[in-house]
Amino acid sequence: MTDKRLYRSTTNRMLCGVCGGIGEFFNIDPTLVRLAWAIFACSGGMGLLAYIIAAVIIPSDLN
Repeated sequence: MTDKRLYRSTTNRMLCGVCGGIGEFFNIDPTLVRLAWAIFACSGGMGLLAYIIAAVIIPSDLN
C-alpha cells in the first residue's frame, strides 16, 4: 500500500494549489481538474465556496 496523501501543490499552483494537489493525487493533468472546478463553480456557485474550504482544510506540501 502506498502512502499517498492529499496536499496543496507548491509547484503546480495557480491560486492556492488545490487543483494542482488534486491532480497530483489522482495522477491526472491539473488543467482538467481546474476546468472541472470552473464548470462546477459556474453552475451554481458552490464551486467557489468548495475551493475556499479546500484551500483552508488541505495542508500545504512542504518539500
